[in-house]
Amino acid sequence: MTDQPHTSVLTFNLNNPSRERAERQLVWLAARPEHVLVLTETADSAGCQLLAHRFEAAGYAVVFPRPERGERGVMIVSRLATEEVGPKVGYLPHRAVSVTVQTADGPLGITGLYVPSRDATPAKTARKRDFLAECRAALPAGSTRPARLVIGDFNLLEPAHRPRYPFFRPFEYSFYTWLGDAGYVDAFRRIHPDAAEYSWVGKTGDGYRYDHAHVTASLGGSVTACTYLHDVRTGPERLTDHSALSLQLALPPAPALLVSDPTTAPDQSALF
Repeated sequence: MTDQPHTSVLTFNLNNPSRERAERQLVWLAARPEHVLVLTETADSAGCQLLAHRFEAAGYAVVFPRPERGERGVMIVSRLATEEVGPKVGYLPHRAVSVTVQTADGPLGITGLYVPSRDATPAKTARKRDFLAECRAALPAGSTRPARLVIGDFNLLEPAHRPRYPFFRPFEYSFYTWLGDAGYVDAFRRIHPDAAEYSWVGKTGDGYRYDHAHVTASLGGSVTACTYLHDVRTGPERLTDHSALSLQLALPPAPALLVSDPTTAPDQSALF
């Protein structure tokens, strides 16, 4: 991160943690400098409830639509005041969470996505296809206002991904292509046009760049850094199975909320 005024956002796949792992994730997340945390693969579980309660008790703005039993979703945690406005996805809405924060250059929309994974079964393939179709219908064009960031675990790859895996379907690649056609810029590719980095690695050692950040065209020139943080996946604590992704935009943020250390805040969930 630079010393210049900036607005920064982190996406981090929680992998639906246990309470014990959520405590360790909280320590790492609380120490991060980003203004907004987009946390994916949430559940209505003890670990995710702990994170939401601790951040809320410390004064952060928390938007966490609880997924139904067996489902997964997105939680947004912010040191900037948030408004819950933005595109609404009608299908699996807990997987597409939108907020707006203020910067000195005007409002910034943030949409956090956790796209369903799938196997070869028709039901799960249709589920993923339908969700992506709903996102395409809901997300505004990249030329519109407010400026917007679409970020999270997309569970899909860019068409030029290397290696190329034969089991991905055209509809999965086409969502990435549609983002570009709709006026969104892949922030990582803006800074690292040729880098081969992976945010998830399978048991066989094959790597996948599943976690993404795409900004509307007006923000393309504002991207000053976009970096994968692999230590959460590869370090000794193994906080999760995905690398995090940190994005920095050359937009002075609005004044931050007055927050305290969430690692020392009381866990309100223990009272009920």
